[in-house]
Amino acid sequence: MNKHDLLITNLCRNLAPVPPAPNINRLAMFWFCLSAIFVVVIIHLMGPIRPGSFSQLVEEPRFLFESLLGLAATLWVCQSAFRGAIPGALTSRFYAFGIMLMILWLAQYLTGLVSPALEPSMLGKRSHCFFETMIYSLPLFLSGLLLIRRLYPLRPMRTAILLSLAAGMLPALYMQLACMYETSHTLVFHILPGLLMLPTGAAIAMFWQTHRNMHNADQV
Repeated sequence: MNKHDLLITNLCRNLAPVPPAPNINRLAMFWFCLSAIFVVVIIHLMGPIRPGSFSQLVEEPRFLFESLLGLAATLWVCQSAFRGAIPGALTSRFYAFGIMLMILWLAQYLTGLVSPALEPSMLGKRSHCFFETMIYSLPLFLSGLLLIRRLYPLRPMRTAILLSLAAGMLPALYMQLACMYETSHTLVFHILPGLLMLPTGAAIAMFWQTHRNMHNADQV
């Protein structure tokens, strides 16, 4: 046995077999569905939703489009976050399309400042919708981080930001049915707290990455 073969043998001697990566699309859908159920249940438990909001989805095509676009954008960003946790699973085209969908959805509310999808109304206003959106987002992000902790994102900060964006937008989206509909209120009290999950998620991910690097260094 030459020295190169001996080196390879010594390096491989104590290596444990690595289990195959999970089906990342199923894992993402699992998190998304459970998170959506959690958001719907907790919002209903904390107070009544806006009267007639579900019938408005049928009666107002633009409101339906706005809501479906938000759902599609959030789901796509969720898939991007989980794909980013496995090397090579997230393509630049898939990532860019998700960001484009999210921007297109948020642009609907900027357009709504001039021409809203629904007649602005105080009906159904929730007293603490800003804090509700932020508080409900946090366990979603932490649960997603828990699911991907054993995977290997090559760009952990991007993965965390995508995950926190999906976590923040889920309650923000459902607040469009649960709370009053008025575009400036939507932007400030629903969308903004959802977007504030981005720096929060990045800070948590930075702490997690530092802790993981220290743990790996100790093992070496």
